[in-house]
Amino acid sequence: MSAPNIDTIVSLAKRRGFVYPSSEIYGGLGSAWDYGPLGAELCVNVRAAWWRWMVYERDDIEGLDSSIILNRLVWKYSGHEDTFSDPLVDCRECQSRFRADKLREQYRQSKAKAGEYILVMGWRFLERGELKCPNCGKANWTGVRPFNLMFRTHVGATAEDDADALVYLRPETAQGIFINFLNVLNTSRRKLPFGVAQIGKSFRNEVTPGNFIFRTREFEQMEMEYFVRPGEDEQAHQEWIDACRQWFLDIGISAGNLRLYEQPKEELAHYAKRTVDIQYRFFPEREDEERHWDELMGIANRTDFDLKTHSKKPEDAEGKRLNPDSTEDLSYFDEQTKQRFYPYVIEPAAGVNRTVLALLMDAYSEKTNDKGETRVILKLHHSIAPIKVAVLPLAKNKPEIVGMAKAIKRSLQPIMRAVYDDTGGIGKLYARQDEVGTPFCVTVDHQSLEDEAVTVRDRDTWAQERIKVANLATYLLQRFADN
Repeated sequence: MSAPNIDTIVSLAKRRGFVYPSSEIYGGLGSAWDYGPLGAELCVNVRAAWWRWMVYERDDIEGLDSSIILNRLVWKYSGHEDTFSDPLVDCRECQSRFRADKLREQYRQSKAKAGEYILVMGWRFLERGELKCPNCGKANWTGVRPFNLMFRTHVGATAEDDADALVYLRPETAQGIFINFLNVLNTSRRKLPFGVAQIGKSFRNEVTPGNFIFRTREFEQMEMEYFVRPGEDEQAHQEWIDACRQWFLDIGISAGNLRLYEQPKEELAHYAKRTVDIQYRFFPEREDEERHWDELMGIANRTDFDLKTHSKKPEDAEGKRLNPDSTEDLSYFDEQTKQRFYPYVIEPAAGVNRTVLALLMDAYSEKTNDKGETRVILKLHHSIAPIKVAVLPLAKNKPEIVGMAKAIKRSLQPIMRAVYDDTGGIGKLYARQDEVGTPFCVTVDHQSLEDEAVTVRDRDTWAQERIKVANLATYLLQRFADN
């Protein structure tokens, strides 16, 4: 079982301290969220799992942490200034604003449901009033216009209309990797193929953010650019598609809620040779099954576009430099073949936020206890769970039991995330830990004072086992290793 809809997770997330609405005491801010104590831990664990898998467990990946604010020329030559936009349209009746491409997809799906399978190109369906506004039901649209998604700001104590001071908050982390290609290549003495990984915040002024943390204007990316020889790109691309899907399975997402989506040619970015999305079933409540799915991760073959566009040497047909502002050539010299070329790039790109949402939805389950009460259990993979073990005293009014429980918690702290809780009866304490995904509860009772043993309760099965305190850490570590 997984969550029936995102709203179920929204309620759980706020109640248990995973995610809060940002600026709530001032009325909030649209699609802005703060990660609470458990949410912060969950994000840390997702980042750590990705970094460990991507960097530590491989021999061909280096790490990077580039600046959020880059020279404006980076975004000029990457194409973001001219092309990083969404088609925007307004309803003249209610002034609601929409992404025209999303409306086009709704129009196509409505036709398909009526038995008309058509290819919808352009915006004539809006001009002819064939789709009504989802908000007010009218069909009076403005013309479609591009809306650049980059957040603008200015550096230094300058006037806001000073063009030389204009910069952007980065809309992706990838460009920071491309412009550092030579730095990483020279300092790490790498040879192809190799990759550069980065985790960091990105910002996009989305026209229609929403669906909780699924689409926000501030988000955290986990991206890696893998540089390969031309001709070896297709095999490397497929290998990364397979590896990335396996990673999501390894951190606990079920195969039945994942699928691969091959982007058709008309959807590809201008630089992409091929792009495959790993999609998750974020919207199981929707009637049309095709609308259950949306992107969790994209794996793109970006060809040699990025390194070429930031290099000083490439020229057009008339012999003019395509990038007269760059001071470096980002080509690669192969010592074996004595050839110089621009490497192709394979890019697996995921978001921390969407990964967290997918994990919460996939882990959600319900179970009925002996009293007929329905309990929520968050069956997170042990490596991802915010809290690994909760130590609970059976009687909080017994100093000996409390002292022993706190000592056990302190002994576990250096090797795993452990908490102590005595704020309720044992049944409520178990239920609380189940709901936040804690794999094990350790209960200290009256017998513990005599036999130096505790009861370890399993989150998923509710089975209990008596373990000696001296063996507790080893036992728990083995259980985590077996997961």
